[in-house]
Amino acid sequence: MAKLRFQISMSLDGFVAGPNQSEENPLGEGGMRLHEWAFPLAAWRERHGLEGGEVNASSKVVEESVQNLGATIMGRNMFGGSGPWTDEPWEGWWGEEPPFHTPVFIVTHHERPPVTKRGGTSFTFVTDGIESALEQAHAAAGGKDVALGGGAIVAQEYLRAGLIDELQIHLVPVMLGDGARLFAGLGDTKIGLECVGSVAAPGVTHLTYRVS
Repeated sequence: MAKLRFQISMSLDGFVAGPNQSEENPLGEGGMRLHEWAFPLAAWRERHGLEGGEVNASSKVVEESVQNLGATIMGRNMFGGSGPWTDEPWEGWWGEEPPFHTPVFIVTHHERPPVTKRGGTSFTFVTDGIESALEQAHAAAGGKDVALGGGAIVAQEYLRAGLIDELQIHLVPVMLGDGARLFAGLGDTKIGLECVGSVAAPGVTHLTYRVS
């Protein structure tokens, strides 16, 4: 059965982005440190159209994270921008050939026609809720899994709704002190997490949980 899979890098004190996020600094102050483990990897660089790179224990984790994916969901904050779209609207951080190579569904409050990019990526803007975005993503995925790309707010919505099947946390040994917490705002939501995998690698520990 096709799953909704969510992965994200997180600091030891529970933040997935630093404070003072903005269009100029989307990961907030210090937030880029959460992803430094991935940037040198050949597996990461190849998906972003870059050559070279290294291989270590994280390589297999990155490779497996994109296997059997047929669509992606993300929140407006991850896509970028805020408020109503302008006459020349933002088209994402990733240029003309984004690294997703699947249909991507953006959860937003503001309607907009779809945007098609090179390499199999298209952006569809969903204004009628997270369940609708998931339904459309599963239909587009054709039986494959769906990736939830974040950020924290949309992840919390899917966690509260009990719709995430697999959660992978890339735990980075840094302390941000402030910013966006992954598990904030869940109220009395009870989330069962069964650890089904753990991989220690340079600068990060990859923890995979089955969600119930």
